[in-house]
Amino acid sequence: MSTAAAGYDARRTLPLRVEIVRQFKRRRTLVMFGLLLALPWILVIAFQFGPQNPNQQNALRLSDLATQSGLNFAAFALSVSASFLLVVAVALFCGDTVASEANWSSLRYLLAAPVPRDRLLRQKLIVALGYSAAAVICLPLMALLAGTLVFGWNDIQVPGTGETIPAFDVLPRFGIVIGYALVSQLVVASVAFLLSTVTDSPLGAVGGAVGLVIVSSILQAVEALGTLREFLPTFWNTAWLDALAPVLDWGGMTKGAAVSVTYAVLLFALAFRRFRSKDVVS
Repeated sequence: MSTAAAGYDARRTLPLRVEIVRQFKRRRTLVMFGLLLALPWILVIAFQFGPQNPNQQNALRLSDLATQSGLNFAAFALSVSASFLLVVAVALFCGDTVASEANWSSLRYLLAAPVPRDRLLRQKLIVALGYSAAAVICLPLMALLAGTLVFGWNDIQVPGTGETIPAFDVLPRFGIVIGYALVSQLVVASVAFLLSTVTDSPLGAVGGAVGLVIVSSILQAVEALGTLREFLPTFWNTAWLDALAPVLDWGGMTKGAAVSVTYAVLLFALAFRRFRSKDVVS
């Protein structure tokens, strides 16, 4: 005999729109998106008022070519933010989502609603990944807008070689760049989400994910590890630069995507398994 209340349907508990609005109203969401959207303009001001490099025309680093076109500037903005700022943003959205409920002592009340544990975790994960994707996408797009307005819609110069590629030929590749940046952040998202189901400290979940990236980056510099470094979650993070080369090379991005997705699937599965049997007392 069923003991469910009349009209109860587990599929209608914790609708996505409710969770989206709840997370959007959080101060950390507004502050993070404000920072991500402001950073390109801060970089523009820095380039406009900073001292000019007299050898800039002969320099082939991404930073030296940033003012040559809007696309160059967008690539530079993504390169300087992907290793830390975007990592923090993704870790914040994915690490804070469950741990904050436990920290506020509201998690057990959500489960008593009753919201099935798998559904609660799935809804929160979908929303967290959605905000993480928006964070990763909005920064390079705003950088492209800012760079185009200030530095012009010119052909892109390739770092390292100085070759020039027509802007409209590179534009579809820039979509590949953003897509790969999204995939490469899946490891951060999965680690932060797993830690969020383990601890009731949002700061611990966010810090743990950021710490993993820092440790991985340090180990990546240890050449004695040889090919083992290719299995580190950060080793292929800059493979998106191959999409801006004269001849598009999928090799690095394919390997990087495979490593990222593998880690993410395993860690997300572990998070769900861990949460199903967790004794929620906070």
